[in-house]
Amino acid sequence: MHPRQLRYFVTIARLRHFANAAQECGVSQPTLSAGLSALEREVGHRLIERDRRFVGLTAHGEAMLPWAEQILGAVAGMTSSVAASSASITGQFALAAIPAALPLAGQFGDALLARHPGLGLAVRSATSREIERALNNFECDAGLTYLDHETPANVLSVPLHAERYLFVTRADGPLGGLTEIGWEAASAQPLCLLHQGMQFRRILDARMLERGLAITPRAVADSYVTLLDLVRSGGFCTIVPDTYASLLAGLAWARCAVLDDGDTPRRIGLVVVNRVPLSPMASTALAVARRLAGVS
Repeated sequence: MHPRQLRYFVTIARLRHFANAAQECGVSQPTLSAGLSALEREVGHRLIERDRRFVGLTAHGEAMLPWAEQILGAVAGMTSSVAASSASITGQFALAAIPAALPLAGQFGDALLARHPGLGLAVRSATSREIERALNNFECDAGLTYLDHETPANVLSVPLHAERYLFVTRADGPLGGLTEIGWEAASAQPLCLLHQGMQFRRILDARMLERGLAITPRAVADSYVTLLDLVRSGGFCTIVPDTYASLLAGLAWARCAVLDDGDTPRRIGLVVVNRVPLSPMASTALAVARRLAGVS
């Protein structure tokens, strides 16, 4: 059983498309299909249902997939450990971050690359559940996510930020002169918010319910960029994490008011999988995060 064949299988299972999987693996589609067939002969079972196109994994394929992902991850970790035995760490560091934590990626990435110039950085946005899956499947080296809400299981973590809420409106709007706003007043405004599939929105809804309030936004989106553009265009206000405060500073059209919140701030931090041995990338991420947090 060759790791290349396992990679073909895992990539097909993830992309659910033979041509796209072949392109990602850098081989022709016939080569990918031949490798998959050879793998099926070796395990003695059909792994993927197909009829000129991907249909789905068989029961045998579903059973094999997590093991194949772990094997590929272990091989990648072994290769990374060998490379790390040299004077410097090289390669690409994969970081996944929830949208609320994306503004922290710059600070972390800058510190990481300054300490290890031979590294490259790849950042992608993901939900907390996607981060957990990516960490366990060796698809990312570290994540930036909430540490007190829907935290990935079996992780080592370093807190980097205590999150508060910001109410954002237009500077020339009726609330443009406020520096603070209460929950009831904020909930009464024409809001645009993240949809309920996003973790920040679920936390926000829970905070509202604790105060006997409910919010029905006039518009929903899956990104803060879209929410802020809706506010900029007029007619809307929004609520965002204070991680976005530095990005909003200096924008003539925007005014931010602190949303009065007596609750304990929600911690956002870096997480890596707690496995032995810890990969060089994970160890490096923890060291950089601890330095940023001022802890040993």
